[in-house]
Amino acid sequence: MHLSNKLRFVPSQIVPITLLLTLVLFIPQICLNWQAYYNFNSITKHEFKLQILSDEITYLDEVLTMSARMNAATGKIIWEERYRQFEPKLDLAIKESIKLAPKVYENEDAKKVDAANQRLVAMEDKSFELVKNNQKEMAEILLSNREYENQKQIYADGVAKRKRNISLQLQQKVDDYYKRMFWAILESIISLAMLIPAWLLVLHLLQQYLKAKKVAQAALEETNYRLEMQVAERTAKLKQKNNQLQQTLQELQQAQVQLIQTEKMSSLGQLVAGVAHEINNPVNFIYGNLMHIREYSQDLLNLINLYQQQKFNYNPELNSLINEIDLEFIIDDLPKILSSMAVGTDRIREIVLTLRNFSRLDEAEMKPVDIHEGIDSTLLILQYRLKANNKQQEIAIIKDYGDLPLVECYAGGLNQVFMNILSNAIDALYEWEEECLKKEAKKHLSSIIVHTQVKNEEYVIISIKDNGPGIPEKVKAKLFDPFFTTKPIGKGTGLGLSISYQIIVDKHKGKIECISAPGKGTEFLIEIPIKQMR
Repeated sequence: MHLSNKLRFVPSQIVPITLLLTLVLFIPQICLNWQAYYNFNSITKHEFKLQILSDEITYLDEVLTMSARMNAATGKIIWEERYRQFEPKLDLAIKESIKLAPKVYENEDAKKVDAANQRLVAMEDKSFELVKNNQKEMAEILLSNREYENQKQIYADGVAKRKRNISLQLQQKVDDYYKRMFWAILESIISLAMLIPAWLLVLHLLQQYLKAKKVAQAALEETNYRLEMQVAERTAKLKQKNNQLQQTLQELQQAQVQLIQTEKMSSLGQLVAGVAHEINNPVNFIYGNLMHIREYSQDLLNLINLYQQQKFNYNPELNSLINEIDLEFIIDDLPKILSSMAVGTDRIREIVLTLRNFSRLDEAEMKPVDIHEGIDSTLLILQYRLKANNKQQEIAIIKDYGDLPLVECYAGGLNQVFMNILSNAIDALYEWEEECLKKEAKKHLSSIIVHTQVKNEEYVIISIKDNGPGIPEKVKAKLFDPFFTTKPIGKGTGLGLSISYQIIVDKHKGKIECISAPGKGTEFLIEIPIKQMR
Protein backbone atom coordinates (compact mmCIF):
# COMPACT_ATOMS: atom_id res chain seq x y z
CA MET A 1 0.00 0.00 0.00
CA HIS A 2 2.89 2.33 0.82
CA LEU A 3 4.45 1.62 -2.61
CA SER A 4 1.17 2.38 -4.35
CA ASN A 5 0.90 5.82 -2.68
CA LYS A 6 4.50 6.60 -3.56
CA LEU A 7 3.96 5.65 -7.19
CA ARG A 8 0.96 7.95 -7.39
CA PHE A 9 3.08 10.77 -6.01
CA VAL A 10 5.89 10.40 -8.57
CA PRO A 11 4.19 11.17 -11.89
CA SER A 12 1.92 13.82 -10.39
CA GLN A 13 4.50 15.97 -8.53
CA ILE A 14 8.18 15.00 -8.62
CA VAL A 15 8.56 14.49 -12.36
CA PRO A 16 6.72 17.68 -13.47
CA ILE A 17 8.66 19.79 -10.97
CA THR A 18 11.97 18.33 -12.16
CA LEU A 19 11.05 18.89 -15.81
CA LEU A 20 9.98 22.47 -15.08
CA LEU A 21 13.23 23.15 -13.26
CA THR A 22 15.21 21.70 -16.17
CA LEU A 23 13.38 23.88 -18.66
CA VAL A 24 13.78 27.02 -16.51
CA LEU A 25 17.54 26.46 -16.18
CA PHE A 26 18.47 25.19 -19.62
CA ILE A 27 16.20 27.01 -22.06
CA PRO A 28 17.70 30.47 -21.29
CA GLN A 29 21.19 28.96 -21.53
CA ILE A 30 20.40 27.40 -24.88
CA CYS A 31 18.98 30.69 -26.17
CA LEU A 32 22.00 32.66 -24.96
CA ASN A 33 24.45 30.16 -26.45
CA TRP A 34 22.60 30.09 -29.73
CA GLN A 35 22.51 33.92 -29.87
CA ALA A 36 26.22 34.12 -29.07
CA TYR A 37 27.02 31.52 -31.71
CA TYR A 38 24.85 33.34 -34.25
CA ASN A 39 26.54 36.69 -33.45
CA PHE A 40 29.99 35.12 -33.69
CA ASN A 41 29.11 33.49 -36.99
CA SER A 42 27.79 36.80 -38.33
CA ILE A 43 30.94 38.60 -37.17
CA THR A 44 33.15 36.03 -38.86
CA LYS A 45 31.26 36.24 -42.14
CA HIS A 46 31.21 40.06 -41.90
CA GLU A 47 34.95 40.29 -41.31
CA PHE A 48 35.74 37.75 -44.02
CA LYS A 49 33.74 39.76 -46.55
CA LEU A 50 35.39 43.03 -45.43
CA GLN A 51 38.85 41.47 -45.88
CA ILE A 52 37.92 40.31 -49.38
CA LEU A 53 36.58 43.76 -50.24
CA SER A 54 39.72 45.47 -48.88
CA ASP A 55 41.95 43.20 -50.94
CA GLU A 56 39.74 43.78 -53.98
CA ILE A 57 39.88 47.60 -53.48
CA THR A 58 43.70 47.49 -53.24
CA TYR A 59 43.94 45.30 -56.35
CA LEU A 60 41.53 47.43 -58.40
CA ASP A 61 43.32 50.63 -57.35
CA GLU A 62 46.62 49.18 -58.56
CA VAL A 63 44.98 48.08 -61.83
CA LEU A 64 43.66 51.62 -62.41
CA THR A 65 47.03 53.22 -61.61
CA MET A 66 48.89 50.82 -63.91
CA SER A 67 46.31 51.36 -66.72
CA ALA A 68 46.65 55.16 -66.47
CA ARG A 69 50.45 55.01 -66.52
CA MET A 70 50.55 52.52 -69.41
CA ASN A 71 48.22 54.81 -71.35
CA ALA A 72 50.60 57.72 -70.76
CA ALA A 73 53.65 55.60 -71.67
CA THR A 74 52.27 53.96 -74.84
CA GLY A 75 49.54 56.36 -75.95
CA LYS A 76 47.26 53.40 -76.78
CA ILE A 77 43.55 53.82 -76.20
CA ILE A 78 43.20 50.19 -75.00
CA TRP A 79 44.64 51.12 -71.64
CA GLU A 80 42.04 53.83 -71.12
CA GLU A 81 39.35 51.31 -72.02
CA ARG A 82 40.81 48.93 -69.44
CA TYR A 83 40.74 51.79 -66.91
CA ARG A 84 37.09 52.52 -67.63
CA GLN A 85 36.28 48.82 -67.37
CA PHE A 86 37.63 48.43 -63.82
CA GLU A 87 36.64 51.86 -62.50
CA PRO A 88 32.93 50.90 -61.82
CA LYS A 89 34.07 47.73 -60.07
CA LEU A 90 36.22 49.77 -57.68
CA ASP A 91 33.34 52.14 -56.93
CA LEU A 92 31.02 49.19 -56.28
CA ALA A 93 33.54 47.52 -53.92
CA ILE A 94 33.96 50.78 -51.97
CA LYS A 95 30.15 51.16 -51.62
CA GLU A 96 29.76 47.59 -50.32
CA SER A 97 32.58 48.12 -47.85
CA ILE A 98 30.90 51.31 -46.58
CA LYS A 99 27.64 49.35 -46.03
CA LEU A 100 29.43 46.69 -43.97
CA ALA A 101 31.55 49.12 -41.86
CA PRO A 102 29.96 52.60 -42.04
CA LYS A 103 31.72 53.87 -38.89
CA VAL A 104 35.16 53.21 -40.37
CA TYR A 105 34.34 55.48 -43.34
CA GLU A 106 32.95 58.38 -41.24
CA ASN A 107 36.09 59.54 -39.34
CA GLU A 108 38.66 62.16 -40.41
CA ASP A 109 41.13 59.62 -41.81
CA ALA A 110 38.42 58.29 -44.10
CA LYS A 111 37.74 61.82 -45.38
CA LYS A 112 41.45 62.30 -46.16
CA VAL A 113 41.57 58.98 -47.99
CA ASP A 114 38.50 59.93 -50.00
CA ALA A 115 39.97 63.35 -50.89
CA ALA A 116 43.24 61.72 -52.00
CA ASN A 117 41.28 59.26 -54.13
CA GLN A 118 39.36 62.12 -55.78
CA ARG A 119 42.63 63.95 -56.63
CA LEU A 120 44.13 60.76 -58.07
CA VAL A 121 41.07 60.21 -60.25
CA ALA A 122 41.19 63.84 -61.44
CA MET A 123 44.91 63.60 -62.32
CA GLU A 124 44.36 60.26 -64.16
CA ASP A 125 41.45 61.74 -66.13
CA LYS A 126 43.64 64.69 -67.06
CA SER A 127 46.39 62.35 -68.25
CA PHE A 128 43.89 60.60 -70.55
CA GLU A 129 42.96 64.01 -72.04
CA LEU A 130 46.62 64.85 -72.62
CA VAL A 131 47.22 61.54 -74.40
CA LYS A 132 44.20 62.16 -76.63
CA ASN A 133 45.75 65.60 -77.50
CA ASN A 134 49.07 63.93 -78.44
CA GLN A 135 50.80 65.23 -75.28
CA LYS A 136 52.04 61.85 -74.08
CA GLU A 137 55.15 63.30 -72.40
CA MET A 138 53.07 65.70 -70.34
CA ALA A 139 50.82 62.84 -69.25
CA GLU A 140 53.85 60.79 -68.12
CA ILE A 141 55.17 63.76 -66.15
CA LEU A 142 51.75 64.28 -64.55
CA LEU A 143 51.54 60.66 -63.33
CA SER A 144 55.13 60.53 -62.10
CA ASN A 145 55.45 63.88 -60.30
CA ARG A 146 55.69 64.23 -56.56
CA GLU A 147 52.10 65.33 -55.99
CA TYR A 148 50.69 62.17 -57.64
CA GLU A 149 53.00 59.99 -55.55
CA ASN A 150 52.06 61.86 -52.33
CA GLN A 151 48.34 61.39 -53.00
CA LYS A 152 48.97 57.78 -53.88
CA GLN A 153 50.81 57.26 -50.59
CA ILE A 154 48.05 59.00 -48.59
CA TYR A 155 45.45 56.77 -50.20
CA ALA A 156 47.48 53.57 -49.61
CA ASP A 157 48.22 54.45 -45.95
CA GLY A 158 44.54 55.25 -45.35
CA VAL A 159 43.39 51.96 -46.81
CA ALA A 160 45.92 50.02 -44.72
CA LYS A 161 44.90 51.88 -41.55
CA ARG A 162 41.24 51.24 -42.29
CA LYS A 163 41.98 47.52 -42.64
CA ARG A 164 43.80 47.52 -39.28
CA ASN A 165 40.88 49.29 -37.59
CA ILE A 166 38.46 46.69 -38.95
CA SER A 167 40.67 43.88 -37.62
CA LEU A 168 40.85 45.57 -34.19
CA GLN A 169 37.06 45.87 -34.03
CA LEU A 170 36.69 42.24 -34.95
CA GLN A 171 39.17 41.19 -32.29
CA GLN A 172 37.27 43.16 -29.68
CA LYS A 173 33.98 41.46 -30.67
CA VAL A 174 35.64 38.04 -30.54
CA ASP A 175 36.94 38.77 -27.04
CA ASP A 176 33.43 39.75 -25.95
CA TYR A 177 32.10 36.51 -27.45
CA TYR A 178 34.66 34.45 -25.51
CA LYS A 179 33.65 36.15 -22.25
CA ARG A 180 29.97 35.42 -22.88
CA MET A 181 30.70 31.82 -23.72
CA PHE A 182 32.75 31.42 -20.53
CA TRP A 183 29.95 32.69 -18.30
CA ALA A 184 27.37 30.66 -20.23
CA ILE A 185 29.39 27.46 -19.78
CA LEU A 186 29.87 28.24 -16.09
CA GLU A 187 26.14 28.78 -15.62
CA SER A 188 25.42 25.52 -17.46
CA ILE A 189 27.78 23.60 -15.17
CA ILE A 190 26.11 25.07 -12.07
CA SER A 191 22.64 24.22 -13.47
CA LEU A 192 23.74 20.69 -14.28
CA ALA A 193 25.10 20.24 -10.76
CA MET A 194 21.72 21.31 -9.39
CA LEU A 195 19.74 19.02 -11.68
CA ILE A 196 21.75 15.78 -11.29
CA PRO A 197 20.40 14.92 -7.77
CA ALA A 198 16.85 15.74 -8.85
CA TRP A 199 17.03 13.46 -11.91
CA LEU A 200 18.68 10.70 -9.87
CA LEU A 201 15.66 10.80 -7.57
CA VAL A 202 13.32 10.72 -10.55
CA LEU A 203 15.14 7.72 -12.03
CA HIS A 204 14.95 5.85 -8.72
CA LEU A 205 11.23 6.47 -8.43
CA LEU A 206 10.69 5.54 -12.07
CA GLN A 207 12.50 2.23 -11.53
CA GLN A 208 10.09 1.41 -8.72
CA TYR A 209 7.14 2.51 -10.87
CA LEU A 210 8.27 0.37 -13.82
CA LYS A 211 8.80 -2.62 -11.59
CA ALA A 212 5.26 -2.36 -10.24
CA LYS A 213 3.96 -1.75 -13.77
CA LYS A 214 5.75 -4.88 -15.00
CA VAL A 215 4.03 -6.98 -12.34
CA ALA A 216 0.65 -5.46 -13.28
CA GLN A 217 1.41 -5.98 -16.98
CA ALA A 218 2.18 -9.65 -16.42
CA ALA A 219 -1.13 -10.11 -14.60
CA LEU A 220 -2.93 -8.21 -17.37
CA GLU A 221 -1.28 -10.33 -20.09
CA GLU A 222 -2.32 -13.52 -18.35
CA THR A 223 -5.91 -12.27 -18.11
CA ASN A 224 -5.83 -11.20 -21.78
CA TYR A 225 -4.48 -14.60 -22.79
CA ARG A 226 -7.34 -16.35 -21.02
CA LEU A 227 -9.85 -14.01 -22.66
CA GLU A 228 -8.28 -14.53 -26.10
CA MET A 229 -8.45 -18.28 -25.69
CA GLN A 230 -12.12 -18.04 -24.77
CA VAL A 231 -12.82 -15.67 -27.68
CA ALA A 232 -10.90 -17.90 -30.11
CA GLU A 233 -12.85 -20.94 -28.94
CA ARG A 234 -16.17 -19.15 -29.33
CA THR A 235 -15.09 -17.69 -32.67
CA ALA A 236 -14.21 -21.16 -33.97
CA LYS A 237 -17.63 -22.44 -32.92
CA LEU A 238 -19.35 -19.45 -34.55
CA LYS A 239 -17.30 -19.91 -37.70
CA GLN A 240 -18.23 -23.57 -37.84
CA LYS A 241 -21.91 -22.72 -37.41
CA ASN A 242 -21.65 -19.95 -40.04
CA ASN A 243 -20.08 -22.40 -42.49
CA GLN A 244 -22.86 -24.87 -41.82
CA LEU A 245 -25.47 -22.16 -42.31
CA GLN A 246 -23.77 -20.96 -45.50
CA GLN A 247 -23.64 -24.49 -46.87
CA THR A 248 -27.29 -25.04 -45.94
CA LEU A 249 -28.24 -21.73 -47.59
CA GLN A 250 -26.43 -22.68 -50.79
CA GLU A 251 -28.11 -26.09 -50.82
CA LEU A 252 -31.49 -24.44 -50.27
CA GLN A 253 -30.85 -21.95 -53.08
CA GLN A 254 -29.81 -24.71 -55.45
CA ALA A 255 -32.80 -26.80 -54.43
CA GLN A 256 -35.05 -23.79 -54.93
CA VAL A 257 -33.61 -23.16 -58.38
CA GLN A 258 -33.95 -26.79 -59.36
CA LEU A 259 -37.47 -27.01 -57.94
CA ILE A 260 -38.66 -23.87 -59.71
CA GLN A 261 -37.17 -24.83 -63.03
CA THR A 262 -38.19 -28.48 -62.77
CA GLU A 263 -41.75 -27.45 -61.99
CA LYS A 264 -41.66 -24.89 -64.78
CA MET A 265 -40.34 -27.33 -67.39
CA SER A 266 -42.60 -30.09 -66.13
CA SER A 267 -45.62 -27.83 -66.53
CA LEU A 268 -44.42 -26.72 -69.95
CA GLY A 269 -43.76 -30.31 -71.02
CA GLN A 270 -47.15 -31.47 -69.79
CA LEU A 271 -48.83 -28.56 -71.53
CA VAL A 272 -46.97 -29.20 -74.80
CA ALA A 273 -47.57 -32.96 -74.59
CA GLY A 274 -51.27 -32.44 -73.78
CA VAL A 275 -51.73 -29.99 -76.63
CA ALA A 276 -49.90 -32.36 -78.98
CA HIS A 277 -52.08 -35.30 -77.87
CA GLU A 278 -55.32 -33.35 -78.21
CA ILE A 279 -54.37 -32.12 -81.64
CA ASN A 280 -53.00 -35.49 -82.72
CA ASN A 281 -56.29 -37.42 -82.21
CA PRO A 282 -58.54 -35.31 -84.48
CA VAL A 283 -55.71 -34.84 -86.99
CA ASN A 284 -55.23 -38.62 -87.23
CA PHE A 285 -58.99 -39.00 -87.65
CA ILE A 286 -58.99 -36.46 -90.48
CA TYR A 287 -55.82 -37.89 -92.02
CA GLY A 288 -57.24 -41.44 -91.95
CA ASN A 289 -60.54 -40.41 -93.56
CA LEU A 290 -58.97 -38.30 -96.27
CA MET A 291 -57.95 -41.41 -98.18
CA HIS A 292 -61.54 -42.68 -98.18
CA ILE A 293 -62.93 -39.28 -99.14
CA ARG A 294 -60.50 -39.18 -102.05
CA GLU A 295 -61.68 -42.65 -103.21
CA TYR A 296 -65.37 -41.81 -102.77
CA SER A 297 -65.07 -38.51 -104.55
CA GLN A 298 -63.22 -40.15 -107.40
CA ASP A 299 -65.96 -42.76 -107.75
CA LEU A 300 -68.63 -40.08 -107.81
CA LEU A 301 -66.73 -38.08 -110.39
CA ASN A 302 -66.38 -41.18 -112.55
CA LEU A 303 -70.11 -41.78 -112.22
CA ILE A 304 -70.96 -38.21 -113.24
CA ASN A 305 -68.58 -38.44 -116.16
CA LEU A 306 -70.12 -41.69 -117.31
CA TYR A 307 -73.60 -40.22 -116.98
CA GLN A 308 -72.65 -37.24 -119.09
CA GLN A 309 -71.20 -39.52 -121.77
CA GLN A 310 -74.45 -41.58 -122.08
CA LYS A 311 -76.70 -38.53 -122.55
CA PHE A 312 -79.93 -40.39 -121.91
CA ASN A 313 -83.02 -39.15 -120.12
CA TYR A 314 -82.33 -35.54 -120.92
CA ASN A 315 -83.62 -33.37 -118.06
CA PRO A 316 -83.66 -29.56 -118.46
CA GLU A 317 -83.86 -29.00 -114.68
CA LEU A 318 -80.75 -31.15 -114.15
CA ASN A 319 -78.86 -29.27 -116.84
CA SER A 320 -79.79 -26.01 -115.18
CA LEU A 321 -78.39 -27.21 -111.84
CA ILE A 322 -75.18 -28.40 -113.54
CA ASN A 323 -74.68 -24.95 -115.01
CA GLU A 324 -75.51 -23.25 -111.73
CA ILE A 325 -72.98 -25.17 -109.61
CA ASP A 326 -70.31 -25.07 -112.35
CA LEU A 327 -69.81 -28.82 -112.41
CA GLU A 328 -66.70 -28.66 -114.60
CA PHE A 329 -64.89 -26.41 -112.07
CA ILE A 330 -65.88 -28.71 -109.18
CA ILE A 331 -64.61 -31.76 -111.06
CA ASP A 332 -61.29 -29.99 -111.69
CA ASP A 333 -60.86 -28.35 -108.21
CA LEU A 334 -62.06 -31.16 -105.91
CA PRO A 335 -58.86 -33.32 -106.27
CA LYS A 336 -56.75 -30.21 -105.63
CA ILE A 337 -58.68 -29.43 -102.45
CA LEU A 338 -58.25 -32.98 -101.20
CA SER A 339 -54.48 -32.83 -101.97
CA SER A 340 -54.07 -29.54 -100.06
CA MET A 341 -55.98 -30.98 -97.11
CA ALA A 342 -53.62 -33.98 -97.12
CA VAL A 343 -50.60 -31.64 -97.17
CA GLY A 344 -52.08 -29.61 -94.28
CA THR A 345 -52.72 -32.66 -92.14
CA ASP A 346 -49.15 -33.88 -92.83
CA ARG A 347 -47.84 -30.51 -91.65
CA ILE A 348 -49.95 -30.64 -88.47
CA ARG A 349 -48.68 -34.15 -87.75
CA GLU A 350 -45.07 -32.93 -88.16
CA ILE A 351 -45.71 -30.05 -85.75
CA VAL A 352 -47.24 -32.42 -83.20
CA LEU A 353 -44.21 -34.71 -83.52
CA THR A 354 -41.88 -31.73 -83.01
CA LEU A 355 -43.77 -30.68 -79.89
CA ARG A 356 -43.46 -34.17 -78.46
CA ASN A 357 -39.74 -34.21 -79.28
CA PHE A 358 -39.32 -30.91 -77.41
CA SER A 359 -41.10 -32.03 -74.26
CA ARG A 360 -39.31 -35.43 -74.07
CA LEU A 361 -41.40 -36.41 -71.08
CA ASP A 362 -40.84 -40.08 -71.87
CA GLU A 363 -37.04 -39.73 -71.92
CA ALA A 364 -35.80 -39.24 -68.34
CA GLU A 365 -32.63 -41.22 -68.95
CA MET A 366 -29.65 -40.41 -71.15
CA LYS A 367 -29.85 -41.70 -74.71
CA PRO A 368 -28.29 -40.88 -78.09
CA VAL A 369 -30.11 -37.86 -79.56
CA ASP A 370 -30.01 -35.81 -82.76
CA ILE A 371 -28.99 -32.35 -81.53
CA HIS A 372 -30.34 -30.67 -84.66
CA GLU A 373 -33.78 -32.15 -83.99
CA GLY A 374 -33.80 -30.52 -80.53
CA ILE A 375 -32.71 -27.12 -81.93
CA ASP A 376 -35.35 -27.26 -84.66
CA SER A 377 -38.09 -28.14 -82.20
CA THR A 378 -37.05 -25.26 -79.94
CA LEU A 379 -37.08 -22.82 -82.89
CA LEU A 380 -40.53 -24.07 -83.80
CA ILE A 381 -41.79 -23.33 -80.29
CA LEU A 382 -40.32 -19.81 -80.57
CA GLN A 383 -41.52 -19.27 -84.14
CA TYR A 384 -44.23 -16.83 -83.05
CA ARG A 385 -41.57 -14.58 -81.49
CA LEU A 386 -39.34 -14.66 -84.56
CA LYS A 387 -41.97 -13.44 -87.01
CA ALA A 388 -42.47 -9.77 -87.86
CA ASN A 389 -45.40 -7.83 -86.38
CA ASN A 390 -46.60 -4.24 -86.17
CA LYS A 391 -43.89 -3.25 -83.69
CA GLN A 392 -40.93 -5.44 -84.62
CA GLN A 393 -39.27 -6.81 -87.70
CA GLU A 394 -38.57 -10.46 -88.36
CA ILE A 395 -35.50 -12.07 -86.78
CA ALA A 396 -33.59 -14.12 -89.34
CA ILE A 397 -32.47 -17.61 -88.24
CA ILE A 398 -29.33 -18.81 -90.01
CA LYS A 399 -28.66 -22.54 -89.54
CA ASP A 400 -25.08 -23.63 -90.15
CA TYR A 401 -25.32 -27.27 -89.11
CA GLY A 402 -22.34 -29.59 -89.24
CA ASP A 403 -22.37 -33.34 -89.68
CA LEU A 404 -22.93 -34.35 -86.04
CA PRO A 405 -23.23 -37.89 -84.70
CA LEU A 406 -25.91 -38.83 -82.20
CA VAL A 407 -24.97 -37.30 -78.85
CA GLU A 408 -25.65 -39.10 -75.58
CA CYS A 409 -27.49 -36.61 -73.37
CA TYR A 410 -30.63 -35.63 -71.49
CA ALA A 411 -32.66 -34.40 -74.46
CA GLY A 412 -35.22 -32.47 -72.42
CA GLY A 413 -32.52 -30.66 -70.40
CA LEU A 414 -30.56 -29.77 -73.52
CA ASN A 415 -33.72 -28.41 -75.18
CA GLN A 416 -34.22 -26.32 -72.06
CA VAL A 417 -30.72 -24.81 -72.50
CA PHE A 418 -31.48 -23.99 -76.16
CA MET A 419 -34.78 -22.40 -75.11
CA ASN A 420 -33.10 -20.17 -72.46
CA ILE A 421 -30.29 -18.95 -74.72
CA LEU A 422 -32.52 -18.34 -77.76
CA SER A 423 -35.14 -16.53 -75.64
CA ASN A 424 -32.47 -14.24 -74.19
CA ALA A 425 -31.12 -13.54 -77.69
CA ILE A 426 -34.61 -12.64 -78.97
CA ASP A 427 -35.20 -10.33 -75.96
CA ALA A 428 -31.85 -8.59 -76.53
CA LEU A 429 -32.54 -8.07 -80.26
CA TYR A 430 -36.02 -6.65 -79.62
CA GLU A 431 -34.75 -4.28 -76.91
CA TRP A 432 -31.98 -3.02 -79.17
CA GLU A 433 -34.43 -2.53 -82.03
CA GLU A 434 -36.61 -0.40 -79.73
CA GLU A 435 -33.61 1.72 -78.72
CA CYS A 436 -32.66 2.22 -82.38
CA LEU A 437 -36.22 3.37 -83.13
CA LYS A 438 -36.17 5.82 -80.21
CA LYS A 439 -32.84 7.25 -81.35
CA GLU A 440 -34.03 7.25 -84.99
CA ALA A 441 -30.90 5.34 -85.88
CA LYS A 442 -30.36 3.22 -88.98
CA LYS A 443 -32.63 0.19 -89.16
CA HIS A 444 -30.95 -2.87 -87.68
CA LEU A 445 -31.39 -6.25 -89.40
CA SER A 446 -31.60 -8.75 -86.53
CA SER A 447 -30.31 -12.28 -86.94
CA ILE A 448 -29.34 -15.37 -84.92
CA ILE A 449 -26.75 -17.82 -86.23
CA VAL A 450 -26.86 -21.42 -84.98
CA HIS A 451 -23.66 -23.29 -85.80
CA THR A 452 -22.72 -26.87 -84.90
CA GLN A 453 -19.53 -28.80 -85.47
CA VAL A 454 -17.51 -31.76 -84.25
CA LYS A 455 -14.55 -30.59 -82.19
CA ASN A 456 -12.78 -33.93 -81.99
CA GLU A 457 -13.61 -37.59 -81.39
CA GLU A 458 -14.99 -36.79 -77.94
CA TYR A 459 -16.78 -33.44 -78.10
CA VAL A 460 -19.25 -31.44 -80.22
CA ILE A 461 -19.69 -27.66 -80.18
CA ILE A 462 -22.97 -25.74 -80.47
CA SER A 463 -22.72 -21.98 -81.08
CA ILE A 464 -25.69 -19.58 -80.78
CA LYS A 465 -24.72 -16.06 -81.82
CA ASP A 466 -26.82 -12.91 -82.21
CA ASN A 467 -25.91 -9.50 -83.63
CA GLY A 468 -27.45 -7.59 -80.75
CA PRO A 469 -26.04 -4.90 -78.43
CA GLY A 470 -23.58 -7.17 -76.62
CA ILE A 471 -22.91 -7.49 -72.88
CA PRO A 472 -20.60 -5.29 -70.71
CA GLU A 473 -17.71 -7.04 -68.93
CA LYS A 474 -19.07 -6.42 -65.41
CA VAL A 475 -22.42 -7.99 -66.37
CA LYS A 476 -20.80 -10.89 -68.23
CA ALA A 477 -18.94 -11.89 -65.05
CA LYS A 478 -22.28 -12.53 -63.25
CA LEU A 479 -24.29 -14.14 -66.08
CA PHE A 480 -24.35 -17.63 -64.57
CA ASP A 481 -25.04 -16.49 -60.96
CA PRO A 482 -28.43 -17.62 -59.58
CA PHE A 483 -31.13 -14.89 -59.52
CA PHE A 484 -28.93 -12.37 -61.40
CA THR A 485 -30.86 -10.60 -64.16
CA THR A 486 -30.72 -7.30 -66.05
CA LYS A 487 -34.36 -7.47 -67.07
CA PRO A 488 -37.08 -5.39 -65.38
CA ILE A 489 -39.04 -6.84 -62.47
CA GLY A 490 -41.60 -9.32 -63.72
CA LYS A 491 -39.77 -10.09 -66.98
CA GLY A 492 -36.91 -12.21 -65.70
CA THR A 493 -36.07 -14.43 -62.73
CA GLY A 494 -32.31 -14.76 -63.25
CA LEU A 495 -32.55 -18.56 -63.27
CA GLY A 496 -32.31 -19.43 -66.99
CA LEU A 497 -28.56 -19.20 -67.51
CA SER A 498 -27.79 -20.49 -64.01
CA ILE A 499 -29.80 -23.64 -64.69
CA SER A 500 -28.31 -23.90 -68.18
CA TYR A 501 -24.86 -23.87 -66.58
CA GLN A 502 -25.85 -26.67 -64.20
CA ILE A 503 -27.34 -28.74 -67.06
CA ILE A 504 -24.25 -28.40 -69.28
CA VAL A 505 -21.48 -28.50 -66.65
CA ASP A 506 -22.91 -30.63 -63.85
CA LYS A 507 -25.18 -33.04 -65.70
CA HIS A 508 -23.32 -33.38 -69.01
CA LYS A 509 -19.71 -32.65 -67.83
CA GLY A 510 -19.38 -30.07 -70.57
CA LYS A 511 -18.53 -26.37 -70.88
CA ILE A 512 -20.56 -23.23 -71.57
CA GLU A 513 -18.93 -19.88 -72.32
CA CYS A 514 -20.18 -16.40 -73.21
CA ILE A 515 -18.21 -14.32 -75.72
CA SER A 516 -19.46 -10.74 -75.93
CA ALA A 517 -18.52 -7.08 -76.00
CA PRO A 518 -20.66 -3.91 -76.19
CA GLY A 519 -21.79 -3.33 -79.79
CA LYS A 520 -20.42 -6.66 -81.09
CA GLY A 521 -23.23 -9.11 -80.33
CA THR A 522 -23.25 -12.12 -78.01
CA GLU A 523 -22.19 -15.71 -78.63
CA PHE A 524 -22.78 -18.71 -76.35
CA LEU A 525 -20.44 -21.65 -76.96
CA ILE A 526 -21.64 -25.01 -75.65
CA GLU A 527 -19.25 -27.96 -75.61
CA ILE A 528 -20.58 -31.38 -74.56
CA PRO A 529 -19.18 -34.92 -74.79
CA ILE A 530 -20.49 -37.21 -77.52
CA LYS A 531 -20.58 -40.07 -75.02
CA GLN A 532 -20.90 -39.71 -71.27
CA MET A 533 -18.35 -41.36 -69.00
CA ARG A 534 -19.99 -43.90 -66.68
